[in-house]
Amino acid sequence: MAVVLNPELRRALAERIRFYHDLGIYDFYQRPVAHAQANAAEASQPEIREEMSPRKSAVVSVIAEENVSRAESGVKDPVAALQLIRQDIGDCTRCKLHKLGRKQIVFGVGNSHAELMFVGEGPGADEDIQGEPFVGRAGQLLNNMIKAMGIRREDVYIANVVKCRPPGNRTPERDECETCSPFLMRQIAAIKPKAIVALGAVAARNMLAINAPMSELRGRWYDFKPAGVSDPSWQGARLAVTYHPAFLLRDPRQKGEAWKDLQMVMKYLGLESPGKPE
Repeated sequence: MAVVLNPELRRALAERIRFYHDLGIYDFYQRPVAHAQANAAEASQPEIREEMSPRKSAVVSVIAEENVSRAESGVKDPVAALQLIRQDIGDCTRCKLHKLGRKQIVFGVGNSHAELMFVGEGPGADEDIQGEPFVGRAGQLLNNMIKAMGIRREDVYIANVVKCRPPGNRTPERDECETCSPFLMRQIAAIKPKAIVALGAVAARNMLAINAPMSELRGRWYDFKPAGVSDPSWQGARLAVTYHPAFLLRDPRQKGEAWKDLQMVMKYLGLESPGKPE
């Protein structure tokens, strides 16, 4: 049975990884365990692909995420599984965001059988009003990016690390992300995408538990699988990092770099592009 890590232990593990990164240590190896059951669990985890120099290699932080075994475990229909996760969230009061002006939960939207999933950091004002992620100006740009990849918004699934709007659209704080991210992990486990695109540094750092700049996070693949997922039919997703659409609106010069990231994803998914996004 998978071990459920409490928030304090998860924070301690993430801090230890950051500490080693500061020392220049980027590669980690798991010691063999004595129990056969633990060995089997270890064998089921995907191998981290090395596609860059050791200096820029990264650890996929499945250890820093809660076990996804909840009410939806064993439910094969992703639509039903997502409904159970949404019911579990309820009118959430687990962190302080519920009393800081949020209007509603912004759960996620899209194809529950999607091969491609986009993950942002949190809803903004428009999303808080409509209850759907990426519907404002940044959402319109994301729609253009998706269209340029040769697919439709309806073909993908879109979610955020936190489900409630932070006041003033500020960056979600650490405790807010840690409280809410297990629900995102459960969404990913229900959908079982082939590829995930983390939009911006906040999403990337929370999903990978790597405190690195975008220049180091972008341009490579990460093997990603939430802890506790034992479905042999899904070996996990490949995760890529690119700029958040809101950042691209502020600095359009980086759109070309974001397009390079999306082309890497398209190549992996076998997508034909009709053209570069505007």
